Amino acid sequence: MDRFDAMLAFARVVETRSFTQAAQTLHMSKTSVTQLVQQLEARLRVKLLNRTTRKVNVTADGAAYYERVVRLLADMDDAETSLTDASKAPRGRLRVDVPSPLARMILAPAFPAFHARYPDIQVHMGVSDRVVDLIDENVDCVVRGSDPGDPSLVARHVGDLAIGLYAAPAYLARVGMPAHPKELEAAPHQIVGFLRSSTGRILPCAMQRGDERVEVLGRYALAMDDGNAYLAAGLAGLGVLCLPHYMAAPHLAQGELSTLFPDWTTAPMPLYLAFPPNRHVGARLRVFIDWVTELMKVHAPINQLHARPLAR
Repeated sequence: MDRFDAMLAFARVVETRSFTQAAQTLHMSKTSVTQLVQQLEARLRVKLLNRTTRKVNVTADGAAYYERVVRLLADMDDAETSLTDASKAPRGRLRVDVPSPLARMILAPAFPAFHARYPDIQVHMGVSDRVVDLIDENVDCVVRGSDPGDPSLVARHVGDLAIGLYAAPAYLARVGMPAHPKELEAAPHQIVGFLRSSTGRILPCAMQRGDERVEVLGRYALAMDDGNAYLAAGLAGLGVLCLPHYMAAPHLAQGELSTLFPDWTTAPMPLYLAFPPNRHVGARLRVFIDWVTELMKVHAPINQLHARPLAR
């Protein structure tokens, strides 16, 4: 039995709660993973996992052993990378999940520079606004607008997205230009609703003008949980959009959107990068975090009036 392979297989089963998923992430057969874990249990003379036909749960002994294994695997990775100079040239696969507009408009266009600097890193980028179970899905980190709200994750505030309200000229020609944000809550005006995937609720838009503060929800006929689809609905004239400026800018330049309420300010959307606390922040993840942080300094600099702690 290769003890390293056995510990790695055990750790992946704990993280995915599945021998099948662990085997897939390790590019091994399910039989091989099962045998490695069984051999490890035999060597240690303790039961690490409780198995049923439907699920896998870690035992108390297994949970304690897992915490040590994760640290040991991280130390071994650090030792290997120091000998191979991987700290200067990190390598391997990194699994991340980011919002679709951020991927399309900021991360993907900038990625060639990241790849040129770190040619041995393969990034598997999930593009979604859904809630991701980082452990079960073996994802190294996620980038999300607003605090992920999961106390089990380490969350770093990496930027603030400037927000505004916008509408297509066709919509404004049909219903007229609203003079006050509260008009959006009465006919004939309506918004396009954006659903927060973690709650299934429509996100309101907080606005301020001098001492006057309002929170706009609005009437809607369509709500969705994907940023690109949300933008497409607004461009089609379905209603008012509450958008990050980077998404609206090219459409403003082409006359496809108009700015509403220019004398009002909208609270920025904090952008967070989150990862599990027991996930080793190795060279691959560290340089990705640094890259995203530097990009956000250009596209979404942190607003000091709304600054959050860098980690919790």
